[in-house]
Amino acid sequence: MKRNLLILSIALLALFGLSAFTTDDDPFAALLKKLEEYTKKYPQEKIYLHLDKPYYAIGDNIWFKAYVVDTKTSEPSTISNILYVELINERDSIKKQLKLPMQSGITWGDFKLTDSLSEGNYRIRAYTQWMRNAGPDFFFDKTIKIGNSWANKVFTKTKDVLSTENSAEKVSSTIQFTDKDNKPYAACEVAYEVQLSARSIAKGKATTNGNGEIVIGYTNTQPGLYKSGRITATITLPNKQKIVKNIPIKTTAKGTDVQFFPEGGGLVEGLPSKVAIKAVSSNGLGENVQGSVVDNDGTELLKFETTYLGMGSFILSPIAGKTYTAKIKLADGTEKSTVLPKAASSGYVMAVNNIDTGKMAIKVMMTEDLVNKGELKLVAQHNGNVYFTTKLPTARQLVSVSAPKAEFPSGIVQLTLFTPDNQPVCERLAFVNNPSDKIEVNAQNLKPSYDKRGNVDFNFNVTHEAKPVQGSFSVSVTNASAVTPDLDNESNILTRLLLTADLIGYVEKPNHYFLSNDTKTRTELDNLLLTQGWRKISWKSLANNQEPTITYQPEKNMKISGIITKGGKPVPNGKVSLFSSSGGLFAIDTLSDAKGRFNFDQISFGDSTKFVVQARTDKNNKNVQIDLDIVPGQIVTPNKNTGDIEVNVNESLMPYLAESGRYFDEQSKRGLLDRTIMLDEVKIVEKKNPAPNSSNLNGAGHADQVFTEKDLETAFSLSQFLSGRIAGVTVSNGKAYMMRSGGLNGRTPMAIVLDGMNMGDDFDLDNIVVQDVESVEVLKSIANTAIYGMNGGSGVLVITSKRGGASSSYNRYAPGIVTYAPKGFYTVRTFYSPKYNATQDSKPDLRTTVYWNPQVVSDATGKANINYFNTDQSGTFRIVIEGIDNLGNLARKVYTYTVN
Repeated sequence: MKRNLLILSIALLALFGLSAFTTDDDPFAALLKKLEEYTKKYPQEKIYLHLDKPYYAIGDNIWFKAYVVDTKTSEPSTISNILYVELINERDSIKKQLKLPMQSGITWGDFKLTDSLSEGNYRIRAYTQWMRNAGPDFFFDKTIKIGNSWANKVFTKTKDVLSTENSAEKVSSTIQFTDKDNKPYAACEVAYEVQLSARSIAKGKATTNGNGEIVIGYTNTQPGLYKSGRITATITLPNKQKIVKNIPIKTTAKGTDVQFFPEGGGLVEGLPSKVAIKAVSSNGLGENVQGSVVDNDGTELLKFETTYLGMGSFILSPIAGKTYTAKIKLADGTEKSTVLPKAASSGYVMAVNNIDTGKMAIKVMMTEDLVNKGELKLVAQHNGNVYFTTKLPTARQLVSVSAPKAEFPSGIVQLTLFTPDNQPVCERLAFVNNPSDKIEVNAQNLKPSYDKRGNVDFNFNVTHEAKPVQGSFSVSVTNASAVTPDLDNESNILTRLLLTADLIGYVEKPNHYFLSNDTKTRTELDNLLLTQGWRKISWKSLANNQEPTITYQPEKNMKISGIITKGGKPVPNGKVSLFSSSGGLFAIDTLSDAKGRFNFDQISFGDSTKFVVQARTDKNNKNVQIDLDIVPGQIVTPNKNTGDIEVNVNESLMPYLAESGRYFDEQSKRGLLDRTIMLDEVKIVEKKNPAPNSSNLNGAGHADQVFTEKDLETAFSLSQFLSGRIAGVTVSNGKAYMMRSGGLNGRTPMAIVLDGMNMGDDFDLDNIVVQDVESVEVLKSIANTAIYGMNGGSGVLVITSKRGGASSSYNRYAPGIVTYAPKGFYTVRTFYSPKYNATQDSKPDLRTTVYWNPQVVSDATGKANINYFNTDQSGTFRIVIEGIDNLGNLARKVYTYTVN
């Protein structure tokens, strides 16, 4: 075990000339023991995905390897054995989901980007069921750009002009439509809709000018509520084909948000404090500003400026009775003022100097009234493991202590100062980059240059503290001349597992802080931690014995479980059988327990496997009800990485798309790549039933209005979605009212029928998770409501859940029998790398990912071999090796060579 010592030893604290917390009756020692017990009982996981390259094209494959670690030990996780990886589009809709088995926190997989997808800013999200208890802030959630040149007929380029009038924000968007050769589509009709936060604010039609351009003007009258959105533009080409393009709206304003963060938590009168600054523009990226601080008399006290990505700091010593204002000059020359946080008259200030590579210098200051009021306590912990504790005397207003960084693991350290009565009063994050927990990677026999199609055959040797280690590594080789790396903005195993996985919110250019270890970079990283949120462990909750709500248990294996009842009562000792004919006949039996529960947990199956579950009482009575345990899917939260969103994706990737387009065309000619065939438009007389699985007594789909799951994709709640969408109906407090039936005054809400069951007047629309809804049918007219009798007098909303319809994972179709189609394990594909010494192929090899191996395991001597062949392209080729050993030590190494 590594990094899991609760360090309270007298030996370590003797370095600082202070005593340890050792007595059982010490309340603070008891609090630290609670922390230790908490992290043992509720360990957490964090996850990193090594992607083969940073951006893609339609037709590509996304290859990835997942590393999941236990935050308590920093070792590969054994908490969960199943991982979910999702590809999410700009509409926050899951396009593909993979379910992957893990072994010791390791797994890998791939996404095939078919041409049924469109270009855009996609997200790759990964998590375990256990991670869901901590919330999506700590999932792996990365924005990637996917361009389209191979299967794309229309390219767009958008330029926005922003302005403000009173409190409204005005936008003028110029959109140019061109073909692959950059020739404009002139005189083409374009229908468009502008949506902000899923609400339509403008619709219209326009005709492109000679440059293929249209101009769309719209106004955001509620900028506090609506921040971003998209333009959906449908262009009709000269051949009458309609092409739909979705264009992101990152912002409707030019404003810059500037915030100030006193170190440790707050300002205190008479005590000097470091104040960190963070300025973020409306596009989600940091923006450097400058300014000054003045007091309430107008006296200028100091000047400040941010130095990197809108972050910086200054020192302020508040004076009693004074207030302070920051006068800020933005990058565009405009000015704004912000009142700084009010200083407290009494309190503590903790200052941490973390710039030194060898130690953290910590100073604690207090106001005079707190001198000689008992001992303070200082704790430094990393992921719930306490690495340093000390008592601080209060005989003087200033106390200093030094903490050697060699005692800490790499990553974020949380420093907390406690008052004499054990209340946390100051908190500070600091980063430690300890070379002792990194794996050294050294390539052997790697040449500086190779020929086209030349064989690259080399070994790499991995050691930790000069000793060979066995570990699991992923190796990616790309043509850096085609796939240009953005070094500052890279997400890698170090940036993720040591930094961003422990921070809430968007971190811009995370790898910048790992490219250099000079004083300037360490200062910039320190400013980041002074301004970034992090609250995984709450001392207050620990002190009050408040345990987290555990909704999702760790998944050790696949299972099919549930309960059988008869007449609402559990059926004990019932016989339950599980059948499947997918991939061969399969059948097993079990018995229900005293509570009617059953569990098949020694099973494993692939995607698209269908099961039949059959149950009988111990007397072979089949008239029982089977309810399977269904874990609801994880909702898709809005993209937090707004700074990574690119409005003109194709344009930003054009050099890469040109290369990939040549490759895909060649693959298509050789019959190795399928292209979707667009058929001519055929008019169908009979329309598809929009609600085929509904329990509507009039017949499925027979309603005054129908909303499908596609309509609901971006809805936050049913009441929010239905508001303003149904003529003559208003929604208030989770209930819908028909105005003609008395409306709000009559207090007669529309009846809600969910999967055939009348839910009663007290039922709230927002009790239903909108992502679980397949269709909503609105019955208003007498012709449609009459069949519901008195219950239909005020109108009816017939709601069909996905569980209750054909897209559900299980359906009841006879007593004692249900069908079940759960998500199965994805069958991972193997990356193809040709061997030109064995098969000479005259066709050009234009691959951009030259080699990908997600599971390179070093042997007992720490060695591993890599062997592959180059492509037909010249340029600089980049090898990225990342990995982990069984003690949680991390490895990352980048090599380059040239191909002539």
